[in-house]
Amino acid sequence: MGAESLRARVVARVGRLLLDAAIDTGGGTLALVGPNGAGKTSLLSVLLGVLPVERGRVEVGAAVLLDTARGLDVPVEERRIGYVPQDYALFPHLSVRENVEFAVTSAPPRPRGAARAERVDAMLNELGIAAHAGRRTQALSGGEKQRVALARALSVSPRALLLDEPLAALDVHSRREVRAFLAGYLRALSIPTVVVTHDASDARLLGHRIAVLEAGRVTQTGTWDELAARPASRFVEELVASGRGGD
Repeated sequence: MGAESLRARVVARVGRLLLDAAIDTGGGTLALVGPNGAGKTSLLSVLLGVLPVERGRVEVGAAVLLDTARGLDVPVEERRIGYVPQDYALFPHLSVRENVEFAVTSAPPRPRGAARAERVDAMLNELGIAAHAGRRTQALSGGEKQRVALARALSVSPRALLLDEPLAALDVHSRREVRAFLAGYLRALSIPTVVVTHDASDARLLGHRIAVLEAGRVTQTGTWDELAARPASRFVEELVASGRGGD
């Protein structure tokens, strides 16, 4: 588990929602849970730098990405944050290799020639999808698409990783398989990670800590056992109940 942590304290208006939240990954994987409309995806957008804030601070380790008090706001392309959206956002007309290669050539330091090929090969091998390198992504299973999206996000050596509902698009069988893979893979990663999910089993198995976001505010943070022992809201009570006996 990495020693660095992603920390954020931000205030932003998203439509009628006032997002006023603070999170700290603690150096590992933080599962961000909450009801629909709580602001989970909006918080990821703030961390990425694509959603403006009224005030706040975002930092990963010693790197400060946002500090409104100092007038600092690092551009999206320079934040080096890997992102996997819920629908994966892969290019269907490109092969697996070309999808990952596009990411490698789109972000600094933009390696070329042999260095670029080596980086792409390394990510395809690490995610176990080298055998699919020449296939179009539209021909892949949900689990395979998930791995391609991860390879693309990690290919730029990000300082942090954000996953938005990574298992939501999968069927029950694929969900169990990919969840097991993700749980092991994220534990071995050396970068702080935030996983947005509405599923109790996903939160329990993927996050070493869990943050509960309700109506734009973090109402509770802790391990699964800590949330189960002292739920701070009705939502947390229901979350814990739905997670008992889960996969």
